[in-house]
Amino acid sequence: MKLRLILGDQLSQSISSLKDADMDTDVILMCELRTEATYVKHHKKKIAFLFSAMRHFAADLQDQGYTVRYTRYDDPDNSGSFLGEVKRALADTGATDVVATYPAEYRLTSEFDTWADTLDVPLELRADDRFLCSTSDFAAWAEGRKQLRMEYFYREMRRKFSVLMDGSDPVGGQWNYDAENRKPPKDGLKVPEPKGFEPDNITKDVLTLVEAEFSDHFGDLQPFPFAVTRIQAIEVLDDFITDRLPQFGDFQDAMIEGEPWMFHSHISFYLNCGLLDPLECIQKAEAAYHAGNAPLNAVEGFIRQILGWREYVRGIYWLKMPDYKSQNALNATRALPDFFWTADTQMNCLRQCVSETKTNAYAHHIQRLMVLGNFALIAGLHPDEVNEWYLLVYADAYEWVELPNVSGMILFADDGMLASKPYAASGAYINRMSNYCKSCRYKVSKKNGPDACPFNYLYWDFLERNGEKLRGNPRMGLIYKNLHRMSDEKRAAVRDDSQRFFRALDANEKV
Repeated sequence: MKLRLILGDQLSQSISSLKDADMDTDVILMCELRTEATYVKHHKKKIAFLFSAMRHFAADLQDQGYTVRYTRYDDPDNSGSFLGEVKRALADTGATDVVATYPAEYRLTSEFDTWADTLDVPLELRADDRFLCSTSDFAAWAEGRKQLRMEYFYREMRRKFSVLMDGSDPVGGQWNYDAENRKPPKDGLKVPEPKGFEPDNITKDVLTLVEAEFSDHFGDLQPFPFAVTRIQAIEVLDDFITDRLPQFGDFQDAMIEGEPWMFHSHISFYLNCGLLDPLECIQKAEAAYHAGNAPLNAVEGFIRQILGWREYVRGIYWLKMPDYKSQNALNATRALPDFFWTADTQMNCLRQCVSETKTNAYAHHIQRLMVLGNFALIAGLHPDEVNEWYLLVYADAYEWVELPNVSGMILFADDGMLASKPYAASGAYINRMSNYCKSCRYKVSKKNGPDACPFNYLYWDFLERNGEKLRGNPRMGLIYKNLHRMSDEKRAAVRDDSQRFFRALDANEKV
């Protein structure tokens, strides 16, 4: 008899630890754990989503005839840890072996690797083969390269899986249509309602539990529209392919006040916990293009997020951990401002993005990168605090995907290993890609003074503060030339405005 452990982000019946399971003899172990729910104080919706999805997955397995041992969070005998629950299950069931798929995060993998010396039965840890590029294959791709740029990795993945290919060439003659995917929102743009679901009795029980046990955690628990089964997750994917994908490409970078979901797919929740398979998502989008139901720029952009970026950041994570987590190339030290929790700020773009994050445990990639992340970068917020915030507030966040995106893409803390330049921008970018500035107390057209958009002067102050580190970056030569052309008076105004802003921020005044 084997005890087969399934983690909360391994909700796939094709997971390697289940592939040879014997319904007649084996026991599948799933656990809701205190250590996992509280190692950071995860958003209430994130905990509820995963607990509900786990319970539904366990019920599906039981309906198929598997024996499932499921430890609920409020079970009085719950030990609170994976090792404790494995030991308890071994004692209760008499299982003679333990089988598990390696966790997705370094934190847990390091723990699981010690179990062979701790358990009294054989332990088999299997690779997680739900990803399209194994960690060893990524390491082989990275070997000997001076720069690990996603674009070149993505092209190899396109060739390997024959996705959007015309023989040896990319369909349409280009690998990347990102230049066509940066349209600002236009007046009267109609955004489809996202696919949502009414909570069933299983989910209602979980919501009651989370409200009772995690009331001090960040975020709103209601409303709760998430898919919690594979069937529902496929409905979300199909809804995106039909209703949102055709305009996804054009407006994937656009932001509109009161429209948190836009034309995005909202499937990262389900991909990252195992309810959806990456290749099925890619193939459905490609089929929509070939059927004439979605344009190439939209389909290629969506596929690049999964086949390119998602696989790439996972590869970077496992290639560079554990040192990657402690990197701080720009020596950023400022504490995370309170408004990242309260949304109590006069900067409307940040107020919108934090408020929507609090409500939905979700924000789309430009909100995360060019509003929230942009501020964290140019304000010099400490990477540890920023990483913890991103990890706990988003329901799709796990360290393997969060850490490279934040430390690499957002904060440039890895000294340019992942991103070729810092993604810093003034208020002009946010004004171009959103309608946030129209409702802001600050004036995006003003560059200096108390009424100026803080992004405007903080942007130049960031460049000034980090000139020694960034001036030699080939992609920033023109920007630094513009900085050097500034008059002494202008540079003094930038410095004075920034110091005034930071004094207020550090004093916890409303900025």
